[in-house]
Amino acid sequence: MTRTEKLLAELIALPSVNPAFAPQDEVGTARCAVRVASSGAMKSRFHPPHTGWDTAARRPYLYSGEKNMADFLASVAARAGLEVELQPVFGVRGHVRALESGDMSPHSKIERSNLIVRLLPRNKIRRTILLAPHLDTVGADESQFIPRRKNGRLHGRGACDTKGSVAAMLTALCELANTKSRPQETEIVFASLIDEENAQAGSRALVAQASRLRVPNGRDARATTLAIVGEPTRLQVVTAHKGSLWLRLETHGKAAHGAAPQLGQNAVREMARIVCALETDYAARLRKRRHPLLGAATVNVGVISGGSQPNIVPDRCAITIDRRTLPGESEAGVRREIAAFLNSKNLSAKISSVKLAPCPPLETNSRLPLVRQFLRSVGQSKPAGVDYFCDAAVLAAGGIPSVVFGPGDIAQAHTADEWISLASLERGKNLLLNFLKSLP
Repeated sequence: MTRTEKLLAELIALPSVNPAFAPQDEVGTARCAVRVASSGAMKSRFHPPHTGWDTAARRPYLYSGEKNMADFLASVAARAGLEVELQPVFGVRGHVRALESGDMSPHSKIERSNLIVRLLPRNKIRRTILLAPHLDTVGADESQFIPRRKNGRLHGRGACDTKGSVAAMLTALCELANTKSRPQETEIVFASLIDEENAQAGSRALVAQASRLRVPNGRDARATTLAIVGEPTRLQVVTAHKGSLWLRLETHGKAAHGAAPQLGQNAVREMARIVCALETDYAARLRKRRHPLLGAATVNVGVISGGSQPNIVPDRCAITIDRRTLPGESEAGVRREIAAFLNSKNLSAKISSVKLAPCPPLETNSRLPLVRQFLRSVGQSKPAGVDYFCDAAVLAAGGIPSVVFGPGDIAQAHTADEWISLASLERGKNLLLNFLKSLP
């Protein structure tokens, strides 16, 4: 078993489900569970510390956030002689730090911090590489936190999204710290981030406190800084991804008795016309708008609700759409576009945003010096693009040039049987290590 596989198995056994996905009645007990669990974390290498608890006691632990995983990774990094710092994001007297949305939901009271680990160069810092995977996962049942090795794969929640990247990046950094090939003028920062699966509070906090954390950003960072954001890209260097815009559209009508529908105005019927128009004519327009790495923009009607019972003409109906944006598109522009499109069809709806914070597309110049060097190092002739949104766009919007890279395939992410190829995991670690060794 390699060091990378061993670390990943240990990480899978430490649940780090984003508390935003917890049932509300379990959020309070989760705050207690995080303190209990952290005191005895990783007593067993392949089983979470709650092994042996009854089911009722275990469930809060599953929603206790990223703290146990961050603490464990901090101990691994410290043993390797690396500089370690925790950057608080949530959980100080119930307040949220550095999240522009001002989210004050109950899960914000759970202690949650980014983990910042540094390998300092021997000489003056002239460039910075930021390795930035996220710590949180989507929800899962308890069986998915028991790592299982089968047919060259490691199974378990987070195996590819994105604890595989965490394990590959930190193992590469620890190995680099113990070689004579460590860079002389390049600082390597491992920043494992919270909350990517919900509102990206971790990456937004990192950008907001970049100067205090000594992370270069802005105009001066273009030639001297590169963030490699860990996501399952099948070991392809990704320089572009789509943005994610969730919009709520609401129609209003007039309630009436179901026996006399002619006396009312049916908001569901109006919304049905809107859904049909969006999924046909509007989607066809978007297919003509293409990006060389990302293909076409898309729209999906994912949620619909309206009416209260069959014998009442519904006076309101709402849908939530997922609009994947291309570089150059903005939320304001998309909202104006949809409103104009509906108007052209003699339709109308109230349009509002659902996201807590902006999730723009990513497009990083592949000719930037460090991007070119990374592409050459992994043997890739041209960059790739992906459909999904991630922390890379948040960092890039904050002035930190960013690409996406990591082992695993997004097709396995969020599934009931998530897994990663162990060959991909080890190759990813080696590719990262070779790149870091090549830096001056």
